[in-house]
Amino acid sequence: MNLRGFIDLHTHGIGSFDTRTSFPEDILKMAELHCKAGTGAFLPTIYSGTLRVMRTNMEAVRRAMEMQRSLPSMCQSSMILGLYLEGPFLNPLRCGALDRESFLKPALSSLKNLIEGYEEIVKIITIAPELPGALRVIEKCSEMGIRVHMGHSDGTYTQAGDGMKAGAVGVTHIFNAMRPFHHREPGLVGLGLLDEDLAVEVIADGVHLSPEALKLLFSIKKPEKIILVSDSVRGARRRGRPAYNAQGVLEGCGTTISGSLGVLRKIGISEEEINECGIVNPLRHLQLNPGLNQTFMAHCHISKNT
Repeated sequence: MNLRGFIDLHTHGIGSFDTRTSFPEDILKMAELHCKAGTGAFLPTIYSGTLRVMRTNMEAVRRAMEMQRSLPSMCQSSMILGLYLEGPFLNPLRCGALDRESFLKPALSSLKNLIEGYEEIVKIITIAPELPGALRVIEKCSEMGIRVHMGHSDGTYTQAGDGMKAGAVGVTHIFNAMRPFHHREPGLVGLGLLDEDLAVEVIADGVHLSPEALKLLFSIKKPEKIILVSDSVRGARRRGRPAYNAQGVLEGCGTTISGSLGVLRKIGISEEEINECGIVNPLRHLQLNPGLNQTFMAHCHISKNT
């Protein structure tokens, strides 16, 4: 089968729109622009913020999903698959461009207050596994069927391993916003590269990871555990280059997954591998139920090879 349209599991915004909104129409505009950019389905990714703000943003996505299901035709729109929460249980030492003041200590009560009413559509959450209380929250999310990715983390290799034992299954934008790899303490990066069961999100724009780092990653990691993501932000496609905040911190990608293809091809990644990492792996990683899988396939116009 040939699937047409990448599945972007980590995207905050595109064009003039992002997930910092209370309007479902903004999320639907994101879906339209992603479709034009070659994305068949995506997870709108909520920035870390206060619980009130995050829930307001989550409600906009929920309503957009309801509105999208009622549309007579989705051929001009990427399918909204659910929610990705990037926070708030993150390490301030590795905040990146996120608001460290919004980060919370991991606690089951805070998790409940965050996701209550949205349990069915929260698909992925990023958690720093080294924080006190994080392992219990990871275990609870895993029990609920929410995929936990480790990121914005200063965790050691051992602490990352503990997070995986508690139920974490992925690494958020590997190499970025985490303890750097060191030959005596490989940290979360090392675990992500070496563990055969741990999936890694990869931003392949050539800036978040240099072409050489990308080539190293693809030479070490099993292709079926690499998930291409854009981590795109407001202005993506129009800007076409990475975004930096006022302090000069890299805060997001200026292109979609399709916009990264040139970098991947240049370092020798085959079309088959690109399709596996950008389409097949995200679908497998989300463990979509058969009904949603069929809907996705119809939406993305999958055709059989003859």
